[in-house]
Amino acid sequence: MIAVANTINIIFRIYGFIVLARVLLSWVRVSPWHPTWGPIIRFIYQATDPIMEPVRRLLPPMGGLDFSPILVLLGLDLIRGVVVTALYNLA
Repeated sequence: MIAVANTINIIFRIYGFIVLARVLLSWVRVSPWHPTWGPIIRFIYQATDPIMEPVRRLLPPMGGLDFSPILVLLGLDLIRGVVVTALYNLA
């Protein structure tokens, strides 16, 4: 069970970094059709859209600022903590 908990922990952490990469991309505005960076950018957007879009509908941008990534990161960390702690307690 500890190996499963560690794997889930790593997966959640990696996904959190992907969400942070999306935030940074929103500041830089690189084209998703750029020949070099395009596939990476499209992957980041495709990986984060399923979670970001529902949160955006609940929490629309306020004053031009999008707070949905903060809510997504907090939610991911909460879920990660609950799942990993539960798995460690089962071991």
